[in-house]
Amino acid sequence: VQLVESGGGLVQAGGSLRLSCATAGFTADDYDISWFRQGPGNEREGVSCINRSNGRTYYSDSVKGRFTISSDNIKNTVYLQMNNLKPEDTAVYYCGVFPDYYWNYVCSARPYGMDSWGNGTLVTVSS
Repeated sequence: VQLVESGGGLVQAGGSLRLSCATAGFTADDYDISWFRQGPGNEREGVSCINRSNGRTYYSDSVKGRFTISSDNIKNTVYLQMNNLKPEDTAVYYCGVFPDYYWNYVCSARPYGMDSWGNGTLVTVSS
């Protein structure tokens, strides 16, 4: 199993970034993908999830309406489009893989139950 995040950077408040999660070693039929983040001094926070087979998605209340998760199953890549970014979105963003029967545990404000995750990509939003 391999997950590699990219696309982070420094952006001003109100700006946009698109994060990518390149995956390998498992299929879309077997596992779902989550995005979660951890800001300085903060606990891990769930952001978004996607079932790449049926398209079901989850968004935390803090990002709903601003972030969009999507998947390119041919490229084995999951994206997180982040618009109208706020300083409180500053964090290291990770993508994780999990079996669908863990959906309610992973896709929550305090996610747990992921099998594996990448090294993360840093998003910094300046005010």
